[in-house]
Amino acid sequence: MSATVATSEQTLFLLKMRGSQTAQQLAVLLDVTSMGARRQLEAARGKGLVTFEDVADKVGRPSRRWSLTDAGHARFPDRHADLTLELISQVRQLFGDEGLDKLIAAREAGSVAAYRALIDDGAQLSDRVASLAMARDGEGYMADSKAQPDGSVLLVENHCPICAAATACQKFCRSELAIFQRVLGDDCMVERSEYLLEGGRRCVYRIVPVIVGRSD
Repeated sequence: MSATVATSEQTLFLLKMRGSQTAQQLAVLLDVTSMGARRQLEAARGKGLVTFEDVADKVGRPSRRWSLTDAGHARFPDRHADLTLELISQVRQLFGDEGLDKLIAAREAGSVAAYRALIDDGAQLSDRVASLAMARDGEGYMADSKAQPDGSVLLVENHCPICAAATACQKFCRSELAIFQRVLGDDCMVERSEYLLEGGRRCVYRIVPVIVGRSD
């Protein structure tokens, strides 16, 4: 892979992981000049992969912030979307919604078992979430965890490799919440704070510690 192609792919990756960025911010992250970053962005724009918005700052002239287009997001794999949609449709036709519910329940049980094998249930909450994020990252979710000052932990997923399935049947998304709650334990509460299917750039889950047995 040439240096130019590598830098182009890195540019798209950074926009996927970090959201909208200025050319100067990307230049720092890529360790290139601002002009070099702008050339990469303009080339990607010419291919329909990125777009920009001029955002008014408090002082000075507006800053140009770049982000991925739908075509840019599509550069990241969606786990055989067409086949997935076809299978969901066929399950509904053959077995109805009850059959689809059984399919989702089976997937949920399998995921819970797989994640529990990787997570030490005696570890600190932040470590458990980090282990879950590592597992999800390996599945293509481009995931990470971030401990917060208030004691909560964020599970950040910058990509959804089952987005097509989740769009066709949002029960998959509700199932994800149930999976996370089951594998992380009763001493925390999992809530979705940012949602890709509601216009968010990514999915973010906020995991809040709770006192087991407490009643308010």
